[in-house]
Amino acid sequence: MTNTLPDDYAMPLEEVDLADNDNFLDGVTPWRMFHTLRHEDPVHWQPEPSPNQGFWAVTRHEDIVRVDRDPQTFTSSRFVNLEELDDSQIAIRASMLERDGLRHRALRQMLQKQFTPRAVAEYGAFLRGLTAKTLDAALPKGRFDFVKEVSADFPINVLARMLDVPEEDTQQLIDWGNRIIGNTDPDYADVLLHSEESERYRDLPFRSPASLEVFDYGRRLAAERRGGDGTDLVSRLVNQTPADGVPLSPADFDNYFLLLVVAGNETTRHTITHSMLALIQHPEQLARLREDPALIPKAVEEFLRWASPVYHFRRTATRDVELGGKQIKEGDKVVLWFASGNRDEKVFGNPYDFDVTRRDNDHVTFGKGSPHFCLGNSLARLEIQIMFEELLPRVRDIRLTGDVPRVRSNFVNGIKELPVEVGLA
Repeated sequence: MTNTLPDDYAMPLEEVDLADNDNFLDGVTPWRMFHTLRHEDPVHWQPEPSPNQGFWAVTRHEDIVRVDRDPQTFTSSRFVNLEELDDSQIAIRASMLERDGLRHRALRQMLQKQFTPRAVAEYGAFLRGLTAKTLDAALPKGRFDFVKEVSADFPINVLARMLDVPEEDTQQLIDWGNRIIGNTDPDYADVLLHSEESERYRDLPFRSPASLEVFDYGRRLAAERRGGDGTDLVSRLVNQTPADGVPLSPADFDNYFLLLVVAGNETTRHTITHSMLALIQHPEQLARLREDPALIPKAVEEFLRWASPVYHFRRTATRDVELGGKQIKEGDKVVLWFASGNRDEKVFGNPYDFDVTRRDNDHVTFGKGSPHFCLGNSLARLEIQIMFEELLPRVRDIRLTGDVPRVRSNFVNGIKELPVEVGLA
C-alpha cells in the first residue's frame, strides 16, 4: 500500500461494521474501515448483535492516547475485550489486565523486574542461540510454513525458558494460545464465542474450554515450585506476596498464568509474521536492511506499527464524558482501535508506506503512556530484532508460494500460515 489511496479505498460509512469478524479476513477491509472512521467519524457508535449493547470506536491516535492515559475515566475493570460480563463473571475472570489502580500496580510489579530492558538484555545470547536453532531447522527445508517453523517456534521457546517448562511442551502452549485467542475462528475455537454452547463456559477466559487445560497445567507447576527458591516466572508468582499485601488467590494465579501463556506468544509471533510478509511484498525495503543491518533496531518499530498484532482493547466509561464531539455515557464501552491509530495521517507521514527507515515512529502497538503499557514490550522488541538480524544474512531470496489465511478475529490481527520458499545465501 502507498499513501496515495485508490478512489475506492475509503469505505462508505454506512458499510463500516467493526463488530463483524468476517470483515477482518482479507487484510484490506479493516484498514478501509479505519480510514473512513478516522476521517468521517473518529468516535463512532458501533452497534453489536445481542446480547452485546454496542460500543464507541475510537480510531484517531490522539483520542486513543487520551483514553489510554485516563483509567479514572475509562476503566479496564469492566473488561478489556468486547464481551460484556456481569459482576460474578468479572470476579472470577479478572486478570491483571482487568485491574486498575493499586491492585493493578501490585500485580504488575510481581514480574516487572523480569521484563525491564536491563533484565531482557541478559537474554541476548540465549535468544541468538535459540534463533539459530529455529532457523537451522527451518531454512534447509526450502519450502515451509514460516508461521509454524519460525514465527511460532521462536517466541514460544522463549516463554518456555521463562516459565521453566520442557521444550516438548511448547507445541501444547501454542495450541492453547490458538484455541483461546482464536475463539471467533472456527479453525481454532473449541467453542465459538457467540454460540449457544459457549454459555456453558461463561466463567472461563474467552469462554474457551482450553482455559481449563491451561489452568490445570499452571496449577501443577505451582504445586511443584511453591516454597522453593526458583527464579522462573511461576516460582515468582507463587512465592511472593503482591506489594498491596493481598496474596494471590487461586483464581488470581490461574488468570495470571493464562495471561503469560497467551500474551507471551501470540503478539510477537504475529508481528514477526506480518513483518516477513511486508518484506516479501516490499523487496526494496528488504534490500535496505540487507545493505545496512544497523537499520534493523529502528526497523523493529516500523514492524510493530505495520503489524499492529492486536486490533483493539476496550475500556468502560466511569462517568459521562465528551470525546471527539460525542457524548459518552457512564457504562458505555469505549474501544481503542490501536491498529487504526498506527495509520493516522496526522502522526505518520505516508502511513500506508512500509518504510524501514521511518523516524519518530510514535506507534501505539504497546499502548502509550498508560498504566497498562505492555509489560513485555522490551522482550518483544529484542526478540523481533534478533530474529531479523539472524534471518536476513542467511536468506538469498524468499517468496510466497500460496495464500495467506488470517485469523477470523477483530481482536488479534493474526496470520495462520505464511507458505514460503527460500534460497539460502
